[in-house]
Order: sequence, then C-alpha cells, then structure tokens
Amino acid sequence: MNVNHILKDIDAVIFDLDGSLVDSMWLWKEIDIEYLGKFGIPLPENLQEQIEGMSFSETAEYFKEHFELPDSIQQIKDDWNAMAWDKYSHEVPLKEGVDEFLAHCREKKIRLGIATSNSRELVENVAAVHGLENYFSCIMTGCDVAKGKPAPDIYLAVAKELQVEPERCLVFEDIIPGIQAGKAAGMKVCAVEDAYSIAIKDEKAAMADYYIENFRDIVLN
Repeated sequence: MNVNHILKDIDAVIFDLDGSLVDSMWLWKEIDIEYLGKFGIPLPENLQEQIEGMSFSETAEYFKEHFELPDSIQQIKDDWNAMAWDKYSHEVPLKEGVDEFLAHCREKKIRLGIATSNSRELVENVAAVHGLENYFSCIMTGCDVAKGKPAPDIYLAVAKELQVEPERCLVFEDIIPGIQAGKAAGMKVCAVEDAYSIAIKDEKAAMADYYIENFRDIVLN
C-alpha cells in the first residue's frame, strides 16, 4: 500500500468529514452524554456502534425511537447543531497535513468533494472556519441521499456531481461503514487513523486500499 502514488489515475478526491478531514469524533460522545443526560438517560456503551455511518436524520430518528424522546426529529437535530456549533468553531482542528494536501490537489486540478453523515449546517460551518469553501466543488450529506453509509449512495452522488467516474475517485474515510461505502461505490479508499477507532486499525487497513496515520504520510510530487 504505497501511498506515494495514491493520486495516480485519480481525478477526484472525496472526504468524509468527522475523523477524516477534521479531528472531531471525540466531541460527539460528549454531546451524546450531555444530550441524553437532559432526559435522565445514561449513555449506552454500544451507542456509537449502533449509529455509526447513519445520516444526521437517521441518527435523530434512532434516538427518538430507541430512547422514546418527546422531542420531534427536527428539534433533536436543532439541539445537536446548537450543542456542536461552538465546539466545531473553536475546538475542532483539521487533520494534520490536510491543508497542504488540499492545496496540492487543487494545483493538480483534482476535483474535491465532501461526503458526510453530519448536518449541512455543521459541515458548512467547518468549511467557513478553516477557509475551505474555495477547495470543494461539492458538499453532500447523508440526508441528501436515500441510504446512509455503508450504502454507496452518498459517494456515487458526489462523483456524479463532480462529473467523475467512480473508479477515478479516491475516498478518505476513518470508520468501517464509510470504507465499505467507498468500496461499494467502486472507488479507491484510503483509511485515516483516528483515536476514536484505533482499536480496529488493522481491520480498517485490511479493508481499505491505503492507510495513513495523517496526511503528511503522503509524499506530494
């Protein structure tokens, strides 16, 4: 898995957001604890496994049904956006080396897209905070397609929007459902190391075409 030639025959690069483009997976556990605490509900140990890959709306639906919450789906999403907004604005950095990699892709005329399970409000906030708006031609969320990850829908939709064939797309993902989604779309996939999923590092590496600890692992030439 030589990452030095990772962009060979690639016309578009598509990023997952949380854990792949930005270091943000840690904050959602905090938000889940705080949010469920308002209803006197302790955080289930396996919650992250249950909701991994779901779109923002699918996750809200899961919470409402599973925890029998009185709030509407829209109210749940609004509350999560409000809770996450400040953290994304001030506490969530880009993954190491991302800015240089994005600049390199733009220089090479490689098209860039984002395919995230997060909300549009938050992904656009992240793009604005880090000055990424001019890099990405397409930002799509799991709520824009029929099925969330591991279904390939969101990656195929971004490729179509970027007008690039799936086999000429490279995906960066940090969770297994995301890696499965990229592979199911017929794309090359690079797994990104993240503290949140470090326990399944070997499984991620085996499933993906490439594995990086951070974007400085990729020699740009």
